[in-house]
Amino acid sequence: MKRFIFTLVMGFSFFGLFAQANRFKTVDVEAFASFIEDVDKVTILDVRTPAEHAEGYIPGTHYNINVLEDDYTQIALKKLPKDKPVALYCRSGNRSKKAARILAGKGYDVVELGSGFKGWVAAGKKIAK
Repeated sequence: MKRFIFTLVMGFSFFGLFAQANRFKTVDVEAFASFIEDVDKVTILDVRTPAEHAEGYIPGTHYNINVLEDDYTQIALKKLPKDKPVALYCRSGNRSKKAARILAGKGYDVVELGSGFKGWVAAGKKIAK
């Protein structure tokens, strides 16, 4: 019985650590726009390919690090400061969730644009080129 309780407690502890390490917030376009208003207080990250980024990006974007690259995590950890939250986006919101999980797992405070760059454009928000 003690072994069962110990296993149960350890399982919940592990699950709690795993869940907390992968926590990030997905927001809509308006919340994302509000969050990134002060570009000095947040790091804005585009995780699309360089070709996609060249077609246009959210103004104020600090970095373009392609999440599909094998060395994405190493590059991101070298460039991104941990003392600021990271606001990230991709084209449609799929790749950014992967990137958000990776960064949240490394201890970053992450906010992810759920509808991606396509949602940003559809909402009539400004873009830079």
